[in-house]
Amino acid sequence: MDGILLINKDRNMTSRDVVNKVCHLLGTKKIGHSGTLDPLATGVLVLGINKGLKIINDITALEKEYEAKVTLGISTDTLDIEGTILKEESVDVTEEDIDKVLESFIGDYDMEVPIYSAIKINGKKLYEYARNNEEVELPIHKVKVFELNRISDITNNKGKLEFYIRCRVSKGTYIRSLIRDIATRLNTVGIMSELKRIKQGKFSIEDCYTLKDVEDNNYKLLDIKDCIDIPLIDIDESILKKVKNGSKLPNIYSEDRFGFIYNNKLVSIYKKDEKNDQLVKPERVLEN
Repeated sequence: MDGILLINKDRNMTSRDVVNKVCHLLGTKKIGHSGTLDPLATGVLVLGINKGLKIINDITALEKEYEAKVTLGISTDTLDIEGTILKEESVDVTEEDIDKVLESFIGDYDMEVPIYSAIKINGKKLYEYARNNEEVELPIHKVKVFELNRISDITNNKGKLEFYIRCRVSKGTYIRSLIRDIATRLNTVGIMSELKRIKQGKFSIEDCYTLKDVEDNNYKLLDIKDCIDIPLIDIDESILKKVKNGSKLPNIYSEDRFGFIYNNKLVSIYKKDEKNDQLVKPERVLEN
């Protein structure tokens, strides 16, 4: 059983909880996900099953699309609704103010990583510093915002302004941090109250299965070769043996990175040899 499984994650589960559950249901320990969703978040969680793990990094690198609820006028230590409240204030901004600020984020963007995250600094995860009340310099990630729009009217909830946004962003973007920075540009504070990942690369929430579907055997794995966005080249048995052995090959190919297909299966991923551009070398071998 090898392939890619698309899960619609429920709220109040960690991504690791989902992996553990699917490991139990499918009877394998070789499962990983392509990008953590916070427990409060729902939506697309792409799982690599057995040999599907070999392409999980490619899927992790894909852009992601989210819908999120923004609450202005409150800040918490975790930058979301589940954290400890640090500040509350009334907010008076217009829809025009908000829409202008959202538009200003389109493009490259230097984002400070939230302290409640699993990024490691000096061998320790940031959330461990937070839990121990230790100071640490938060890293800055260069990310990209491709699209960012308000998709609901603004409502006033006891002086706090609430609305929904949809955003399409690059790998490594923390929506909690984006919302914090949106609020800062509006001269206030803000948190993420809800989050749903609706797309990752070409994988949409409409194509996902629930854990109940997997329990009921009502799911289908995607073929590995259909889930990686690189050129695919069919090979015969003479090349197959060399590929399985991880041999370098003459560079007769027009692509810098590509996959070899045999019997309709992805058997390896090759790339141009940086030290000798007359050769290509294996990046990952899927079939030994």
